[in-house]
Amino acid sequence: MDLFSQNCPCCDSAEVDVRTRYTTQNNGTHAIYHCRSCDIYFSDTFATPMAGLRTPLSRIIEVLKARTEGQGLNATARILGVSKKSIIDWEWRLSELKPALTLYGVCHQFLSLVIEGDELYTKVHHNTAASESEGWTIVLMERSSRFLWELNCGPKDQTLFEKALQLLCKVIGQTQDLTLLTDGERRYGNILFAICHEVSRTGQPGRPPKRLRNGGRVRLKNKGSRKRSGQKRPKYQAPVPEHPETDSRIEDVQIHANHVEALNASLRRRNAAFRRKTNMYAKTRDNLQRTLDLQWLIHNFVRVHFTTKVVPAVKLGILEVGLSWLELFSIRYAF
Repeated sequence: MDLFSQNCPCCDSAEVDVRTRYTTQNNGTHAIYHCRSCDIYFSDTFATPMAGLRTPLSRIIEVLKARTEGQGLNATARILGVSKKSIIDWEWRLSELKPALTLYGVCHQFLSLVIEGDELYTKVHHNTAASESEGWTIVLMERSSRFLWELNCGPKDQTLFEKALQLLCKVIGQTQDLTLLTDGERRYGNILFAICHEVSRTGQPGRPPKRLRNGGRVRLKNKGSRKRSGQKRPKYQAPVPEHPETDSRIEDVQIHANHVEALNASLRRRNAAFRRKTNMYAKTRDNLQRTLDLQWLIHNFVRVHFTTKVVPAVKLGILEVGLSWLELFSIRYAF
């Protein structure tokens, strides 16, 4: 799978030739390709975020960099002299790359992954009780590389958790050993078990028990000291039964979500919609997700992480080198 393939978008044939070239007013020279298989013509910007743009890319990148470093929408429009409608359009164009790049990441094979799961909260539209807000954001981050597998928002209900863990179930299929660590939230393990289990046939009479797939482990760190049935619950535990062939040894000091908590603090600085004491929060859930998708792209594929000193996608082995802003605008929405 090639991120920058110029195969025919209609039949995916590699039998394409450069028919002609044209020069745009602000964004350089581009090529028109001809497919010999299905006899169609297409531009090298077809189905990319760059398609139809008239504003210089250098100007767009300058605006989006300001947005991903924590500047609000209104402030960016005032300071850089662009309309809010244009900024929103550019952010939507890049956010639509997330499904394609997620698929690109899931297609890779991994030996071992340690995933930390946590939730981040912000307001949406107006100030409501936290239980009623659509601003809950689930974060699933790979510990060693800091790669974000999921950054999705919505009401804190079963649907939000299921959507995140369905992706994690696909990742389990691409690795021999995956560990999910959470801080107190049992729904991670329960939902993952419901959609990613297998029957363990032991030869004993009776219904065979269900276990988590071989290689998958879930651990949670219980917060507080609440008592149930007169007994204090353990501080560290496995909330779901695991496969008997899975190595269940995890040191207690490793069961935490400290790295994703640090990411949550960083996200509050870099995404204006997460600032609680102002009214810059997103007015709709879709707009909040748009800003999160943009942060997901830049964090995983462009920005060098300050602790690992490398782009997370490179650290995880998905890419050899990080992507530039210009390369992001050259990726097709679908492969």
